[in-house]
Amino acid sequence: MAEEIKAPWLNTMALATVILAVCATLSTFKGGGYSTQSVISQALASDQWSFYQAKSTKQHLYELQAEQLKLQAMALSKGNPASAAYAEKEAEYRAAIGRYASEKQGIQTHAHELEQQRDAAKQHGKPFGIAVIFLQVSILLNSIAGLMKARRIWWASIPVGIAGVACFADGFLMLV
Repeated sequence: MAEEIKAPWLNTMALATVILAVCATLSTFKGGGYSTQSVISQALASDQWSFYQAKSTKQHLYELQAEQLKLQAMALSKGNPASAAYAEKEAEYRAAIGRYASEKQGIQTHAHELEQQRDAAKQHGKPFGIAVIFLQVSILLNSIAGLMKARRIWWASIPVGIAGVACFADGFLMLV
């Protein structure tokens, strides 16, 4: 049984296919990781904005109550002993209003940080997704070239593979 003589370019193509497959696998893994990070960051940011809204609602209730106490105190006659109690309670409510305002500021800052993490994850994940497309097409062309022993098809796959590897590298380096 005579063995078929293998063209030397087929070995190079096979090695290139393995490298492309490894890059495609890593791109899928990294892209999925960034996608997950984006979703988690968005959920956490939404939670922070809900917390912010709850603090705003409580602050608004204290503001309404403080205004109501102020108006009720104004309706009291001069020298009424209840005036001091009204003023004291209004001061407590004003302090709570200030506390809620400062808590909201911290919550808002944290929500913005989470949104920035989400946006960065999306930015990193996009090149990995594009890389997978190019790498898979290049692997497909390499497979066809190997099956048909058509060197021209392999040459056509090289720029597609290079584009995939460039997108893969860009996912890490964020050059583009």
